[in-house]
Amino acid sequence: MSDWYRDFANSGVGTTVTKQLGLPRPAVLRRHIPGDPLLPGPAVVGSAGEGRLRGELTSLLTEAGVTVLSPAADTEKLSAVLLDATGVTGPADLAGAHDLLAPALKRLRPNGRVLVLGDPPSETASPAQSAARQALDGLVRSIGKELRAGATANLVYVPLGAEASIASPVRFFLSGRSAYVDGQVVTVSAAQLPPAEDVARPLAGKVAVVTGAARGIGAAIARTIARDGAHVVAVDVPAAGQALADVANEVGGTALQLDITAPDAARRLVEHLRERHGGVDVVVHNAGITRDKLLVNMDTARWNSVMAVNLQAQLDITQALLDADGVLRDGFRVVCVSSTSGIAGNRGQTNYAASKAGIIGMVRAWAPEFASRGGAINAVAPGFIVTEMTAKMPFGTREVGSRINSMQQGGLPVDVAETIAWLSQPGSGGVNGQTVRVCGQSMLGA
Repeated sequence: MSDWYRDFANSGVGTTVTKQLGLPRPAVLRRHIPGDPLLPGPAVVGSAGEGRLRGELTSLLTEAGVTVLSPAADTEKLSAVLLDATGVTGPADLAGAHDLLAPALKRLRPNGRVLVLGDPPSETASPAQSAARQALDGLVRSIGKELRAGATANLVYVPLGAEASIASPVRFFLSGRSAYVDGQVVTVSAAQLPPAEDVARPLAGKVAVVTGAARGIGAAIARTIARDGAHVVAVDVPAAGQALADVANEVGGTALQLDITAPDAARRLVEHLRERHGGVDVVVHNAGITRDKLLVNMDTARWNSVMAVNLQAQLDITQALLDADGVLRDGFRVVCVSSTSGIAGNRGQTNYAASKAGIIGMVRAWAPEFASRGGAINAVAPGFIVTEMTAKMPFGTREVGSRINSMQQGGLPVDVAETIAWLSQPGSGGVNGQTVRVCGQSMLGA
C-alpha cells in the first residue's frame, strides 16, 4: 500500500522541498525479506553496570553472521547498538549508558536498531537500584523519539535465570520483522525452549489457527505464519466464505467457516482441530469488529456485539482449548490482537477500547497457567495500520493518524503479522503475558 507523502519526501524533488521547509521525511522502513541477514552491517555491544549478558549477546550476533565492533572503534557506520545494562546498582551507573550510546547513535545507519537489556525494576529491595532499572524505560522511549530514518529503540528486561530466553527477542528487535515496533518494553522469563530452531522456517510442522483471516490484518497473519512453515486453519464468518477460501488456497491451508460468537463455536473448533489436524500449536485471536458511537448515544446492541466478538469469544475459545485433552500440543502459543485504543482510549470507541483493554488483562491473568503447561500467551496492540478500512477515512483524519508516531507513517498489516509470527515461534516461550504495541511508537498511549 502506497504512502503518498513518504514516497514524495524520498523523491529527488521531495527531498529538497522537505529539507528547505523543515518538513518531516518518513523513511522507507527495512522490513523482513526471507534470506536477508539479521543486520546489514556491524554492531556495537557495550555495558553499563555489571553487564552479565554482554558475552552472550556478542555470541548471538557472531553466530548470526554480524560483525561485532569494539565500542572504542569509531570508523564504521553501525546497524545496531546493544547496551547490556544488567547489574546497574544506582543512578551513577547510568553514566555508562550515556557514554556508550551518545557517540554510537551518531554512527547509526538508517533503519538502525538500539536494543537495551536490563534487570526488572520490581526485583530489587533497593530504591536506588529500582530507580536505575526503571530509568532504562524512560531512556529507551526517549531515544525512540529522537531517532530518525527508520531507526528503532526497544528494551528487554531479563530476570536472573531467564538468560536463555533472550535469543528470540534479540533477533526480533534487531531484524526487519520489527520495522514498526518502537519504544517497547518486554520482560522475558525462564521457559522450556527448543535446543535449536530453524530461523528461516521456525513454524515448520506446526498447525496454526487464525480467526478473522479473510481480509486485512488477518489475511496478512495467515500469509506470514504460512511463510514461516505452519499449516494455517483460516477461520472467518460464512458471509466471508469466498474471500476466506481464497486466502486459505493462497497459503496452502484450510478454510473453516465459523461464527466465533455462536454458542457452539468453541466446541466446533476444538472438534475440527482434533479430527482434521490432530491438535493445534498456535492460536491467533484476530477477529474483531467496531461499532463506534459516543457512549451517550450507544445502544445496547452495539455494546454487546463488540464485547461478544472482541473479548468473550477469545475467552470462550481459549478456555475450551485448555479444557480439551490433547488438543493443545506441547509448547503451544496463543496470541491475541488488542489495540492501542485499549491502552490510550479513543473518542467514540468506549465499547471497542474496553474490549481491547480486556484482552490485555486476560493475557496477563492467564500467563502463569500457560507457563505451568509449557505454553505462552501474549497480546499485540496495533496502532494506525494502513488497510482498506483506513483508506476510507477522511483524508485529514487518515493523515493525522498515520503521522503522529516516531516513524511518521502508518504501519502495514505485515508489521502486525510479523510480530504475531515472532510470538508464535517455539523459541519465544520466554515471552509470556506481554503486550507488544505495533504502532511506530505512537504519541498516544504508553
